[in-house]
Amino acid sequence: MQNFALQRQVNQFRRIFQDPVLAIALLGVSLFVFILILLPLFSVIGESLSPKNAPLFQRYLTEPIYQNIILNTLVLGVLTAAVSTAVGFLFAFVQVKLDVPFKRLMHILALIPIISPPFAVATAIIVLFGRNGVITRGVFGVRFDIYGLFGLTLALSLSLFTVAYLTLRGMMQALDPALDEAATNLGAGKWRVFRTVTLPMLLPGIASAFLLVFVEAIADLGNPLVLGGNFEVLATRIYISIIGLYDTSSAAVFSLILLVPSLLVFILQNYIISRSNVVSVTGKPSGTPQYIHAPLVRWTLFGLCMAICLLIALIYGTIVLGAFVEVLGVNNNFTLRHFDFVLNGLGSKAMWDTTRLSIISTPVAGLLGMLIAFLVVRKEFFGRAALDFATMLGIAVPGTIIGIGFLLVFNTPTVWELPFFGPVTVLPKLTGGQAMFGGALAIVIVYVIRSVPTALRAGVAALTQIDPAIEEASVSLGADNARTFRRITLPLIRPALLASLIFAFARSMTTISAIVFLTTPQTRIMTQQILNEVENVRYGNAFAYCVILILIVLTAIGVLYLGVGSTTGAERAFQGGAR
Repeated sequence: MQNFALQRQVNQFRRIFQDPVLAIALLGVSLFVFILILLPLFSVIGESLSPKNAPLFQRYLTEPIYQNIILNTLVLGVLTAAVSTAVGFLFAFVQVKLDVPFKRLMHILALIPIISPPFAVATAIIVLFGRNGVITRGVFGVRFDIYGLFGLTLALSLSLFTVAYLTLRGMMQALDPALDEAATNLGAGKWRVFRTVTLPMLLPGIASAFLLVFVEAIADLGNPLVLGGNFEVLATRIYISIIGLYDTSSAAVFSLILLVPSLLVFILQNYIISRSNVVSVTGKPSGTPQYIHAPLVRWTLFGLCMAICLLIALIYGTIVLGAFVEVLGVNNNFTLRHFDFVLNGLGSKAMWDTTRLSIISTPVAGLLGMLIAFLVVRKEFFGRAALDFATMLGIAVPGTIIGIGFLLVFNTPTVWELPFFGPVTVLPKLTGGQAMFGGALAIVIVYVIRSVPTALRAGVAALTQIDPAIEEASVSLGADNARTFRRITLPLIRPALLASLIFAFARSMTTISAIVFLTTPQTRIMTQQILNEVENVRYGNAFAYCVILILIVLTAIGVLYLGVGSTTGAERAFQGGAR
């Protein structure tokens, strides 16, 4: 039996390598995953486990101050995940199960956090509810301390609930209404149907959303830097170790401590997803969707949802208004000097660099994700599951750890002594130098690494819905795998591809944690410039940066939507990335 399995694997590889283009594609994506994802990750692990760092491990795991930092990180992750999942469930339930007005408006407001910088919400919260906040001090006359766990949970929950919302909304729409009808016909009331039929079917999605938001929350860097105050978490400690002390050993040890819960939760989420085929999707639902009409339930949930929508509108309205006044809440005179600072100062270079690098990385991430999805779904070879899992590490591993891994691997050139050739640079230095061969190249690579997993999941979701016989017919008519992929597969998964491009561009424009260690004076990134302005309490400039960044992302999305034609593809991609 073992010989048969081995022979089968050999035959699979032989069939792949009979097609040179397919063989090169498989080899290329394998090298991409190993060199640019696994190697930096292994470097961080290797550096942290170095014998010289054993005292650091003992110190960081036993001293109360560091135990509090670890506990703070876990508590923040759990609270944010719980609140975000509850809010996401509320929005999804109102969208799918209730017949209420303003559904489109709710949906749009729920999607806004995707296209905004990670700490835009945190900055607006400080202006509104901080110690001298427009609402807390200006309206109620109280000096409220928003910094710490409460403020961070609020900011992160408003920023991350979209992930849970899109995941749960997709699952609720996929439920067969016939199940509800059958339970109702057997005499069950609405509450019992929800408790015994709907909720158990959604539990895998709820658990998946909770775990994903948990990973995002403990890995977030921007919000803790802005709103953390004395509440320190592992991400900020890693940032201080590199930026403040350039202590890569301490940063690597902290990174490994942060990596353990991140990877454990990611593996658990994958396990839940793999066993979550309990939702009945039968093509066209055999039942008629049933809305909940009980006035108390209907209008209570609608009121809660609208209250959160008003808070989101207030926060983003603050961002826009704050960009056009001198100092919001102090001097509300109209001004354009914040935009002048951004457009005519260093901001113009940051805008150009960020947009240029995002434009370069976006098609690479989209096409690479589709190619890996094609290999994973359509081809059989040994290590296929490992390739899928390793690619997903690009989003499962916290961005700060990826950035430190790049510093460890690529901060100095890797040179091998080869016979007859002498010294050969195998891995060039990526974090210094000029133009595309310096920090910019490293940033593009990180953008690709962070966006490919979403493209992969969207591609897998699209390919599993397409009958392989279509591609088999193309091959049987004489087309090779490359032509089949280009002429048949890509057009069929075009909505998923374009939606992945939208997500990749938005993510590249708004990321900070993964590239904060890789920027150079020759390459400026808008999110880092926003962080600099917030740290120097120049909120007007920061808001102007945010407005321009959001406009750039919206313009790019508008251009890409011309090819998509509807929001369906984009939402499917976001749902795929969330799962």
